[in-house]
Amino acid sequence: METIVNKTRLSLIRGDITAQETDAIVNAANSSLMGGSGVDGAIHRAGGPQILEECKRIIAQIGHLPTGEAVITTGGNLKARHVIHTVGPVWHGGKSGEPQLLASSYRESLKLAVENGLKSISFPSISTGAFGYPLKEASKVAVGTVMEFLKADSSLEVVVFVLFDQATFAAYSQALQELAGL
Repeated sequence: METIVNKTRLSLIRGDITAQETDAIVNAANSSLMGGSGVDGAIHRAGGPQILEECKRIIAQIGHLPTGEAVITTGGNLKARHVIHTVGPVWHGGKSGEPQLLASSYRESLKLAVENGLKSISFPSISTGAFGYPLKEASKVAVGTVMEFLKADSSLEVVVFVLFDQATFAAYSQALQELAGL
């Protein structure tokens, strides 16, 4: 499923984010950037030790990465040249700024891609795994934030949501249909 926003192709696919050939893939990281479970662990395993070494250097400089912020590293052994690491919010019922923090994770990742002259980026569904963010709500924040960014900035050519399972793909498809009027 896809649409055009401004001049950017926005797509949804089912798949494995570690196999994407976009300029960058986004890692739904924890604040230590040391790898973990889910998408984070898969990216570190597939990308090899070079990503972890760069993450260690970043953490030595800044301490933990705050929720809603993003940093960029090499892609290591991945097909993507870069990994943009962002920390999404842990779900605490939605009254602790989770929607704003989740939107910030997407926005800051897109800003880093543009600042680094990248033309394509792939996102997972941030915060919907171990961090417990409800899928329906997260998909609306994700798609809405990305569309809003793309309406204001046409630097990126391709943005892809790479969704691991059918339930996640269905939630994002519904959000895209509602928000893009498809």
